Amino acid sequence: MESFSVKNLQSPPRKSDTCLLGTQIFLRILATAFTLASTLIILTSKQTVTVFGIEMDARYSYSPTFKFFALANIIGCAFSVLSLFLAFVLGHKGFDPKHYFYIFLHDLIVMAVMLAGCAAATAIGYVGKHGEMHSGWMPICDHVSKFCHKVTNSVMLSYFSVICYLVLTIISANQSKRIQV
Repeated sequence: MESFSVKNLQSPPRKSDTCLLGTQIFLRILATAFTLASTLIILTSKQTVTVFGIEMDARYSYSPTFKFFALANIIGCAFSVLSLFLAFVLGHKGFDPKHYFYIFLHDLIVMAVMLAGCAAATAIGYVGKHGEMHSGWMPICDHVSKFCHKVTNSVMLSYFSVICYLVLTIISANQSKRIQV
């Protein structure tokens, strides 16, 4: 009888594993969708306007910050697809607590890269929207509003993917604490 209770402590009920796997897969699909949509929006964001007879062109590729943001989203999307594939494969084999630690590290790194890209794009977007009068930088969103709206939407979707990865990181950290040393 005692061996039965020890065995139950080592392997949790199958229903909770299935629910956990379903939650992870759902969050990874959401993160993939958010990063893919954010990437497509930022890569297609451009607008050309004429201001005081001067043609002004706004593109994501003119800013190193927006290039980094686009690259962070591409990396986030690729690793989301990879982690989704791994979740399917490892879910069918049964999760070992050691796998959760590696998934935790993966989710933490992807979340950090995504958050860095979002923070950088948010800072430059703020300068584009409001300017920086002490430095003499004028706001540009008054002139290229279509471009600014697309960048805002892209950053917002990217923040949603960061939230998904934050929840995935918490889930993976919680599950990896079951590792027997």
